[in-house]
Amino acid sequence: TWHLKKVPQIVSERTFSLDSPTFKAKPRLELNSVCGIECQRKLPVPSLSDLKDILSYETVFENGTRTLTEVNVLGLMLDPAENATARTSLRRKRQIYGTDSRFSIYDKRFMTNFPFNTAVKVSTGCSGILISPRHVLTAAHCLHDGKDYVKGSKRLRVGLMKTKSRGNGRKRKGARRNGVPAFQWTRVKSTHIPRGWFKGVSGDIALDYDYAVLELKRPHKRKYMELGISPTIKMMPGSMIHFSGFDNDRSGQLVYRFCSISDESNDLFYQYCDAEPGSTGSGVYLRLKEPNKKKWKRKIIAVYSGHQWVDVNGEQQDYNVAVRITPLKYAQICFWINGNDENCTRG
Repeated sequence: TWHLKKVPQIVSERTFSLDSPTFKAKPRLELNSVCGIECQRKLPVPSLSDLKDILSYETVFENGTRTLTEVNVLGLMLDPAENATARTSLRRKRQIYGTDSRFSIYDKRFMTNFPFNTAVKVSTGCSGILISPRHVLTAAHCLHDGKDYVKGSKRLRVGLMKTKSRGNGRKRKGARRNGVPAFQWTRVKSTHIPRGWFKGVSGDIALDYDYAVLELKRPHKRKYMELGISPTIKMMPGSMIHFSGFDNDRSGQLVYRFCSISDESNDLFYQYCDAEPGSTGSGVYLRLKEPNKKKWKRKIIAVYSGHQWVDVNGEQQDYNVAVRITPLKYAQICFWINGNDENCTRG
């Protein structure tokens, strides 16, 4: 069941203008993070002043101007809870683990319907997910490498799936009857990235804050997926997660996968879902029961951050990681969507 939680309030204190970014960074589809599972377990719980700094955010507008908004966090209960659960075994250094268990979605009845129609393509080469009539959630590193904005993020666009039939209307012999996805591209009006992505608690890029929200120039008229607060592994049916994105090795195809989570920290899920670059930024979702109802509901509980190499006990180890939507991140993303915190008190 989805459990309603009281969410801390994030309120903006003041906004400054910053110099325009140079947009010169190279997009990186794979990140090398210094802080792996072992290191994450030992990280201190951030203090309130750390959190105010981490959750302050940069906004870049379509014309290249940039602002920094400082925030305050109200009603926060700092929870020095245990930072992780089960341990994982070493895996081979691959992004496809054993048999490739991804599904390409061809049938347009699925492609253009919920939940698959919430997946979008970001023009820098990543995926994303629709979270409101005009907002898209994706990974921060699709837009910014920790030091500068990536090339191509100045004129950012989002591709929403539409299906087109192949050929010029006449059926070719042997042609697939279902459509292939084409994209209807929409310009991005502004992007929000938390400062935690730029500096991190450890002074290095912190994967914990690898998320960003894009505001579209005009609203789309599709069903979007709501945000949810990520439950712990124990509270998930079969500890299974699902996500769909546009993997580079299956050009033009929407690729869906599901797998179970192997490990978690306060901010990250570690899993071995088969995924290739291009699916980074996909919304990771779950289907749970609505409280006191018989209805089931899918909600986004994490952002797929991609394939990571980390140093664990002196050895390079790999895993796929997703950034959890904690109550604080829920409050921040909800504030970005609504422009105020009135609709963001319970997640």
